[in-house]
Amino acid sequence: MRKVIFLLSIFMLFFKTSGSANYEKKIYDFNIESITGETINFKEYKNKVILVVNTASYCGFTKQYDELQELWDLYKKKGLIVLGVPSNSFNQEKNNNADVKEFCEVNFNINFPLATITEVKGKNAHEVFKWAKENHGKSAEPKWNFHKILINKEGKVEDTFASFTKPMSKIMIKAIENIL
Repeated sequence: MRKVIFLLSIFMLFFKTSGSANYEKKIYDFNIESITGETINFKEYKNKVILVVNTASYCGFTKQYDELQELWDLYKKKGLIVLGVPSNSFNQEKNNNADVKEFCEVNFNINFPLATITEVKGKNAHEVFKWAKENHGKSAEPKWNFHKILINKEGKVEDTFASFTKPMSKIMIKAIENIL
């Protein structure tokens, strides 16, 4: 039993978030292009909670779009922004923004903001994803599609959630409600 606890402790240290975040920048210092070509200026989301989710049309987690929309409908009036960031970083996204937009609207009736198809990991990642990793640690870097980054009202990463965490799960709801 001690051996298991020791190994779990070592494993948890590997995934521990960075304690040295200095936040020279906050999310409000960034922009991202919307799926229709306009600029999404994060400054417009000041004093709101932001859930950034990298999405993909051909992923086993794609059905999470339903719960993301439900989350948006439930909490948008209380100050939650759900931002879907379609990405082909894991080779599971359509080839163009128009097809992604149509897919989301037709299949999931999505009306929360969507970004353009964007790289979310590695050296070509969008600056928001690089910023999140730099300030929150490895847990902020998407390991797969439907990775979730929760940003608090101060514009800092509050927490991150793996793809397996459903948007309407108790842990997500509690995290969001605690900072709204």
